[in-house]
Amino acid sequence: MTIVSAERMATIFVEVADTLVDDFDLMDFLHMLTDRAADLVSAAAVGLVLAGRDGRLEFMAGSNEDVKLVELFQLQTHEGPCQEAFRTGVPVINVDLTEASDRWPRFAPRATAAGFQSVHAFPLRLRTQVIGALNVFGDTKGGDFAGTDVPVMQALADVAAIGLLQERAIRRGELLTEQLQGALNSRIVIEQAKGAVAQATGLDVDEAFAAIRGYARRHNRKLTEVAHGVLSDPAMLAHIRDA
Repeated sequence: MTIVSAERMATIFVEVADTLVDDFDLMDFLHMLTDRAADLVSAAAVGLVLAGRDGRLEFMAGSNEDVKLVELFQLQTHEGPCQEAFRTGVPVINVDLTEASDRWPRFAPRATAAGFQSVHAFPLRLRTQVIGALNVFGDTKGGDFAGTDVPVMQALADVAAIGLLQERAIRRGELLTEQLQGALNSRIVIEQAKGAVAQATGLDVDEAFAAIRGYARRHNRKLTEVAHGVLSDPAMLAHIRDA
């Protein structure tokens, strides 16, 4: 794990815990969480899945585009680290994907084909309630966690879970499943907007998402709102393209 100063780590944890704001943006929060987790341990990619209305896991956010297809495949085949972490509420640690075909016969070969060699998964949990999982992928065999790495990453996942649950309880008073279903619908719109910006600008999908996210932050608008605008308003697409 990359050595991170206590000050930097404290800043990350405060940022992840800070969901009680008037303009809380769930989708931006989830993407921020994967970005911070990847930075914290110098991971090749981090993906996040949450349980939807029917209890099934849904892919919600990733630190880059590469991890999305691997996560979606994991969910389609119902096998892999996030499934285990979500089902058991226990972290999955230091799995060498090149030797995990017996454990995950479909997922492991797909993940290694995508360039990943190791994986860890941490449940998003509050006591016995598990609402999702955070998946950390490495692109080298030397990416094993040791020492304080595991408790630090699990603490980050736990803080995120608490933040999501308290935001639901205090600010919205909605069932968590309804909130997550709304987030899933938002993700679909964001994916479509990423494709539209990429096609219009010649950027790759990661760069297109960064452009959309940057526009939303500069103009103090919600990520989903900007994504809807990209799909419905040619002027907004032009603004993002020319930024």
